[in-house]
Amino acid sequence: MPRTTTLDCPGCPPLRALTFDELGLIKVIEARGKQGRAEPKVVERWGDPDSSKCVLAASIDDRKSDPLLAVARRNGMVEVLNPLNGDLRFAVSNASINGVQSEDDPVAGLHLFAKKKSELASRSCTLLTCTTNGNASIRSFEVNKPAADVASTGSSRTWIVGGGGSILCSKVDGSENYFLFGGKRVEMNVWDLDSCAKIWTAKPPPKNSLGIFTPTWFTSATFLSKDDHRKFVAGTNSHEVRLYDISAQRRPVISFDFRETAIKSVAEDLDGYTIYVGNGSGDLASFDIRTGKLLGCFLGKCSGSIRSIARHPEFPVIASCGLDSYLRLWNVKTRQLLSAVHLKQHLTNVLFDSNFADEEAEIAHSAADWPLHEERDEGETPPLKRKKSKEKKGIKKEAEAKSGNKDDERDEPLHEDERDESETPPVKRKKSKEKKGIKKEAEAKSGNKESSEEYGGKKVKSKKSSKRLEM
Repeated sequence: MPRTTTLDCPGCPPLRALTFDELGLIKVIEARGKQGRAEPKVVERWGDPDSSKCVLAASIDDRKSDPLLAVARRNGMVEVLNPLNGDLRFAVSNASINGVQSEDDPVAGLHLFAKKKSELASRSCTLLTCTTNGNASIRSFEVNKPAADVASTGSSRTWIVGGGGSILCSKVDGSENYFLFGGKRVEMNVWDLDSCAKIWTAKPPPKNSLGIFTPTWFTSATFLSKDDHRKFVAGTNSHEVRLYDISAQRRPVISFDFRETAIKSVAEDLDGYTIYVGNGSGDLASFDIRTGKLLGCFLGKCSGSIRSIARHPEFPVIASCGLDSYLRLWNVKTRQLLSAVHLKQHLTNVLFDSNFADEEAEIAHSAADWPLHEERDEGETPPLKRKKSKEKKGIKKEAEAKSGNKDDERDEPLHEDERDESETPPVKRKKSKEKKGIKKEAEAKSGNKESSEEYGGKKVKSKKSSKRLEM
């Protein structure tokens, strides 16, 4: 069941995110408003619910002019959309590449090239797809034609990357020259996209002390930096996170475990050494991959498996989504939950639109200064209050000393903290003695029995004095 408790979320900076679910829906979430306190909401929904159109992979080229969004679906169709309004640019079938039915060989990896788009014709795009059986292809398409007339342009390259296993994860580096993939019974491989040749293959770790060999089963992978293709991180089904360096060795350089369930998603930070790991039980944490040290877990337990993690290119924010149908936004510095949006369906992927700009928030603060909080000097306010109270006490004491009004002193007693202990008690005792003496003299002269009975022990003396007077 999804989380039903109410969380106090401070809000998030202005941003735009795209989510994809198992029913093929694409939802646009935007946060607009005051800087650092915006509340994300669903503003658009593209498509109709259909389980055969489940989104398996997505890639975005979010440049300012003519952005594109590529989506791979379960029925074998690869669609290219406009990420601003959801209009379909064209759609191609992945089954025509290898001649195998799409249900038997779904797409496991998808990448929309950004740099090669500017190198080719101004109205064309290049797609890289990789299926579960290991059939990879690179094709270019013209975008200016109608969706029904779109055909592959130029030379398309197709090759086989899997050897008897199932491809489950893939990634293209920042330079878009190298391709990484792995899966069940498939070790991690790095390929050169220019020559379509394998340049490195991982070696499985040795057996443990009990002689047990861990089977190869990679579930997620990512490069550490956009500028370096030699170092990457991979997560396994045996809740293990591994760091590989192809320039050093074939086996993992660093390996450590995270909780007790399979690693489902791994994402890198902009600094080049921090990674974010999500597993099948909803745990999300950040690690320093240089040492394998756990930096901390993100506050707020997710209810379902985390399937995708995305890092915002400008703000210190990451987004996570999964089977609990929530899109959660986190602060990477404090690891606190900023906001959560329930989207009703099981989510498979999330992407950020880096060129989104909120006009209201641009005037307030820049992205580097978020989040800004007004800090109050705790030492200022108390002295001012104490100083004012002392002045008031001094004024009251001076007024009382000058006036000497005893009735006002009885009617308006000071607080225990405001009383002068050396003066007040003697004055009260003196008043009580004077009153008692006056009353005693009046009783002795008048011989009033009723008034003498009020003084207890003095009652006998008043009777004797009255008898002597009668005799």
